[in-house]
Amino acid sequence: MPKRILTSIHLPHAPERVWTVLADFAHYRDWNPLNLEADGQAYVGERVAMRFANPARPGTTIRQTVTITRAERGRALGWRGHVPLLFTGDHLFELCHEAGGTRLFHSETLSGLIPWRFTDEQIEQAFVPAYEACNRSLADRLEALENVVPLRRVS
Repeated sequence: MPKRILTSIHLPHAPERVWTVLADFAHYRDWNPLNLEADGQAYVGERVAMRFANPARPGTTIRQTVTITRAERGRALGWRGHVPLLFTGDHLFELCHEAGGTRLFHSETLSGLIPWRFTDEQIEQAFVPAYEACNRSLADRLEALENVVPLRRVS
């Protein structure tokens, strides 16, 4: 049975601006505590080399080439990592207009032999906080960039 991680955060920035930061893989190393490095482009079908923090084993990382599965400017960015039988991870950022900004839903669906062993408690205690930290870091990154280039939608 697949395991699901789901988090959300409200960001006081337009979805298009949030997308710009999420799709800028070259700068993940500057702000992202979960997806530490990414080399590639945010286009469906693109293969992107990534290095991830491993929430199941704090202090360790995983290198994997993922395939972009969704790349809808201002709406969604997703990728799939896959190791036959052992692991499939469908990572997704969904962006929805909300209250003059964006509601970001950050999720991942894990399946395969490795995630099958994760308990619900392990998902809640190890994975959810790591994804929430990524969300907070994204908020901080957007705020920092606003001081350089205005990012909020002008009404």
